[in-house]
Amino acid sequence: MTALSALAWPEVAERAAGGAVLLVPVGATEQHGPHLPLTTDTEIAAAVAAAAAPLLPGAVVAPALPYGSSGEHQGFPGTLSIGASATEAVLVELGRSAGTTFGTVVVVSTHGGNAGPVEQAVATLRAEGRDVRAWSPRWEGDAHAGRTETSLMLVIAPARVRLGAAEAGDTSPLAELLPALRRDGVRSVSPNGVLGDPGGASPLEGRELLQSAVDQLVTFVRGPRPVETVEWDGSGTHGTGTDDTDTGTGGGR
Repeated sequence: MTALSALAWPEVAERAAGGAVLLVPVGATEQHGPHLPLTTDTEIAAAVAAAAAPLLPGAVVAPALPYGSSGEHQGFPGTLSIGASATEAVLVELGRSAGTTFGTVVVVSTHGGNAGPVEQAVATLRAEGRDVRAWSPRWEGDAHAGRTETSLMLVIAPARVRLGAAEAGDTSPLAELLPALRRDGVRSVSPNGVLGDPGGASPLEGRELLQSAVDQLVTFVRGPRPVETVEWDGSGTHGTGTDDTDTGTGGGR
């Protein structure tokens, strides 16, 4: 992997002149149950981008953006949300800046609460004539801090997974929980912050999930599609709402 953080500007200029794509991992800092670190979404985004980059000649991976729209998790200590509007604004300015160097910028988003801001930011940037795209993984599984994310983290950062503290949260279908989540936050339906059940998580499953995401991302970057709309259906490790503030309980994950 070629990390932007490891390069000096002449090296960046050389790669950009050769048509390098910039991958920008975008995550969040928010609770992920009693057993996963608050940086889970960010670490997953960074890991997928890092694993995909060697398969995309010339690709460069930017430092991950670790903050986003996570207001519905604000009821848990440690959650740091900047809200939907600020997330969108950051991504627009970041895209404008990156676009002065790189011909193509791909936002690698693994936090569902950022779906709306990412989509709006990409629409703005593309309307300005910039080749900025957004991608997110498609995984089957529970909604938050359950088996899917736990399996991924057992591969990405196993020493930071507290399996002894892992426990099921609310396992109801996400569609049933959404009204309460958006109105009162995650804690109102799941006191431990888990939406799903981490039981059965394994490194083997995590490797399969990670490889699936890498394959999806590589196919997306190589493909002809100009942009993928970032939409979430509640499956996998993704989001549950929209958040326009960084306080309170309403909104994005």
